[in-house]
Amino acid sequence: MDFTFSDDQRVLCDNVKQFLHKEISADQIRSGWDTDTGRDPGLWQKMVELGLTAMLVPESYGGLGMNELDFVLLAQECGRVALCEPLVETALVATPLLACQAQRDTRCATLLEKIASGERRVAVGHAVNPTVSDAHIADYLLLPSGNEYHLVERERVTLIPLQSVDPSRRLFKVDWRAEEETRLVNGAPGVSAMAATLNRGALGMAAQLIGLAEAMVDMTVQYTTERHQFGRAIGANQALKHHMANCAVKTEFAKPALYRAAYTVSQRPVHADFA
Repeated sequence: MDFTFSDDQRVLCDNVKQFLHKEISADQIRSGWDTDTGRDPGLWQKMVELGLTAMLVPESYGGLGMNELDFVLLAQECGRVALCEPLVETALVATPLLACQAQRDTRCATLLEKIASGERRVAVGHAVNPTVSDAHIADYLLLPSGNEYHLVERERVTLIPLQSVDPSRRLFKVDWRAEEETRLVNGAPGVSAMAATLNRGALGMAAQLIGLAEAMVDMTVQYTTERHQFGRAIGANQALKHHMANCAVKTEFAKPALYRAAYTVSQRPVHADFA
């Protein structure tokens, strides 16, 4: 399969890469650890203005109507700079789930438009994980209950903060009650929605981890060329060269698997479990 990207895809990716490297640094990430929300509203608004939250929103709801393969390219760049904002959760996981129900549920249609414009945020829960990330800054939560998914306003739930090993991630247990009026989908479609949510979350995480791995290799190479010992750069040692080369090769080999998975999720979602 040919995964040669178009000029438009490369230009978009380059623009997002430049934006992220300009806006995000280690100091900027650490500065958010001690804030109330751990998030930067100004950064999120800039991402909205770039159209990142609208990428997978259908054009009929004010979005860009792009696909998952377009998005994973940007998710890699998000991982490269260790972006803390819940872009993947919002754009790759929540948005498609809402889009599937938008024609039959006006709540979803309205919410999609507001996600695209940056007026609303959505956090997503899943049955395999009892915690919800960034629930404190979400306006709505997509929550599972048996074979159902519910769209619940944050004001209708109780958030219990949990300890996280990553100070950049705020995790919560959500205390809530499933009701008829909040139910979005149930039965077989509900089970399918849960599977799609899990697959999309895994896809976004894989893309971010590949970007992070590439950044770590680049940083290691830079360090080994700058750090000198016994009169020469430590990167001249063959053992270090082999380790760095192995990491770079494995990271590069992971990309086609990621792109194939993104294509499958986008074009053949019934086979996504095996991608």
